[in-house]
Amino acid sequence: MRKINKKIVNFVPLDKRRFKSIYLISLFIISCLSIRVLNLQFLKSSNFKFKAIAMQNKRINSINSRRAIVDKNNRLIAFDKPLYRLWAHPKYFNFPGDSYKTIRTVDEVVDKLSKALNIEKEVLNSKFNNYEGGVKLFDDLDEEDSKKIKNLHISGLDLELYSKRFYPQGHLYSNIVGFVNDENVGSAGLELHLDEKINVLNKSNILKKGGDGTPLPDSSGPKDFVRDYRKIILTIDSRLQKITFDVLVKQVKEWKAKKGFAMVMNVNNGEILSLVSVPSYDPNEFWKYDQNLFKGWYMQDLFEPGSTFKPINLAMALEAKVVDKNGFVQDDGNIRVGGWDLYNWNKKGNGYINYPKVLQVSSNIGMVKIMQKLPPAKHWEWLNKLGINEKIDTDLYESTPGYLKSKDVFVNQPIEQAVASFGQGFSMSPLKLAQIHAILANGGYEIVPHVTKDFKTEDGNNKKNKLFSSEVSKTILEWMETVVEIGTGNGSKIDGYRIGGKTGTSQKAINGIYTTKKVCSFVATLPINDPKYLVLVVVDEPSKAYAYGSTVAVPVAKEIIESLIVLEKIPPHSKENKIIVKKP
Repeated sequence: MRKINKKIVNFVPLDKRRFKSIYLISLFIISCLSIRVLNLQFLKSSNFKFKAIAMQNKRINSINSRRAIVDKNNRLIAFDKPLYRLWAHPKYFNFPGDSYKTIRTVDEVVDKLSKALNIEKEVLNSKFNNYEGGVKLFDDLDEEDSKKIKNLHISGLDLELYSKRFYPQGHLYSNIVGFVNDENVGSAGLELHLDEKINVLNKSNILKKGGDGTPLPDSSGPKDFVRDYRKIILTIDSRLQKITFDVLVKQVKEWKAKKGFAMVMNVNNGEILSLVSVPSYDPNEFWKYDQNLFKGWYMQDLFEPGSTFKPINLAMALEAKVVDKNGFVQDDGNIRVGGWDLYNWNKKGNGYINYPKVLQVSSNIGMVKIMQKLPPAKHWEWLNKLGINEKIDTDLYESTPGYLKSKDVFVNQPIEQAVASFGQGFSMSPLKLAQIHAILANGGYEIVPHVTKDFKTEDGNNKKNKLFSSEVSKTILEWMETVVEIGTGNGSKIDGYRIGGKTGTSQKAINGIYTTKKVCSFVATLPINDPKYLVLVVVDEPSKAYAYGSTVAVPVAKEIIESLIVLEKIPPHSKENKIIVKKP
């Protein structure tokens, strides 16, 4: 067994002065730590709490943006682009690495900015002249330029993100879509009328994350950070819209007219394939134009439809069974009604003619005699039933109700029914005329013209009342076909296609007095054997001689129809289905 050597150590008492020093030092350290803990936990806790929240939470601010608008083929008509404004606050100018007390000069900041943005220093310096407080240096900076500015890390330069509206097709859609003002607020057209649908109501969100960037659980909803990519889809075909626009602009200029309107509509569901009015404007620079151009006059201005309304009146007479479709009427060229003398447009008679011939030669006298067989009260009720004095429940501009004399005046003053028989004495918008003609074309059903794919009327029914029988509609369309074959609408004839139409040349009434100013129009339906499309052209106040519906409006309609046939792939009719028209 190994022997263990033991060493005896004698304890020596600690020096009192040394012990006291260690005690005091320890007490001081503990006191300092206690004070520090108290300072952090109580006095500065709120400050650190806010710093922690700032590190953990990132606010994603929303901007006022709007949904894109596209045509039926997804071609862009209007869209928002994110851009930046650059603001400068000279009293806070500071470079990375500077003391927080250091304030850099404008010249120093301009030197860095000019290099980053490749802009002359003089341009930047001029923006700081007579500044007080913040200075807006630039609008419309793109993402690339904004990154260059951010990479400078200059305190006192602030980038403001905003959304700007662009209209890539310029004048082409201005009188449908309208525009937004400088605050990105809808101010005309669909931008105004459908503002609630177009405007995107995004909310600001807060994203929580840990110190290492790991996302933390929070109360955000599943769709809070999903961007709204929905679009407003129009029924318009941009190809047809461009063709319609170009043809109409050319004709309005050729005839030195005040304005013009042209449209193509599906008569079965009210979808508008093209809609143009001129003069137009560029919505990207709306401030350069007269405000009168911003309204949709094709819905808000009224005109007397003239002879384009004659087929509608004939449909009323057939529906009321006061005339037979095989009947005839004596046209002597003039007639006296209630002390007023009425004439045909050329003051010539056409003799003993059938009803298709009345339309072919646009006989006013024939129409007066035909409609005199319909009791005035019934005639007025028909006009009222067609909604002439009502607004159109559509998705376009706010429409203006048409004007129709009171029933008492219409019934007790024979001249009112007489002039109404050839489309004067009452007024409506061009779009209302198209809506009424669509009733004839689709077999008698009232439809609502519209330009958005998801359009619904207030009652959810786009096809409403049945106003004419299918038999009457078919008869009137066949009569209108003879107008194109051998009548005043012959200029719109296209070999191989069955087209029906009616020209109109109406005098304009100003302050209740008819003037020499005219409105020339033409309405066409095709194909007659299976009606689907309606084309309407209205040219207001052509100022050259020989201005009629046949010379001014018909050529425009023909070019539109030719393009429509190609774009919609409308097949030609078979010869056995063609109506046989015998010249008188």
